[in-house]
Amino acid sequence: MKLSQIRAFVAVAECSNFSEAALKLEVTQSAVSHAIASLESELGVQLFCRGRQGATLTSVGERLLVHACEVLQLLENMVEQANLEKTLHSGKVRIASFRSVSTHILPGIIAQFRSRFPEITVTITEQFDYLRVEEALRQGHADLGFTYLPAADDLQAWEILRDDYIALLPPNCPVKGTRISFQELAAYPLITLVAGNACNDTIRSYVKGSEFPINIAYEVREDSTIVSMVMQGLGAAILPRLAAEPLPPSVRVYSLPIPFERIIGVAVVANTLHTPAVFAFLDTVREVAKFPFKPAV
Repeated sequence: MKLSQIRAFVAVAECSNFSEAALKLEVTQSAVSHAIASLESELGVQLFCRGRQGATLTSVGERLLVHACEVLQLLENMVEQANLEKTLHSGKVRIASFRSVSTHILPGIIAQFRSRFPEITVTITEQFDYLRVEEALRQGHADLGFTYLPAADDLQAWEILRDDYIALLPPNCPVKGTRISFQELAAYPLITLVAGNACNDTIRSYVKGSEFPINIAYEVREDSTIVSMVMQGLGAAILPRLAAEPLPPSVRVYSLPIPFERIIGVAVVANTLHTPAVFAFLDTVREVAKFPFKPAV
């Protein structure tokens, strides 16, 4: 059964005439006649009584007309919903992010976006690290995500900010100045994130460059736990500044012996058709971001 047959059925029922139905549908009368004959053959019933006065519905035709009209109404509803999605009066933006961006960056972006597009739903899924964000994008669980740059080749990404890694030391730390040496850092047990977190891998690679052995004494899941442990004098930590915020006033903050940073960007799956809602959210990210928004090289 084809939609063209259902449209012909409803048009003939409304016009009570094959030729007028053909004019309404902007097709030939033979096309309407063929559509009705084919539909009657498929259903195994006669839908119209044909005569000099035109075409009148049979009793079964009257009952089936109700369902045919419902089918066309459902089709119209589908088209209307699709158009709403395209015109930013409806739709959804699904975001995947890691904690520090969700805490410090996303709320302001979402607030501005919602003020402009209140009918678009925004959902956030926090991932363990940026690698999980990228996987959520690939699996279709998110429309856009915040990740580290450079992103994987199958993603299209834009840089939004750069975040320095810093050293956190207990309140009684005797180190003077604003920068700590590897030797001074090695005097403290190091508190870091659990193994398997991409940030843990980054920090471990960094401290391998030290000529002084650095002891990783604690591995925990949350950035905030690390900051609290440093404040209690249990050791030192290396964290991205954004992840460490908000910092207690008593925690000592130093630049690292060899500066390094993470580049944070927003990404979507490349070569994929995205909704206008997603593009509108990307525009909002560009306007709110503190760092110039540009395609990542």
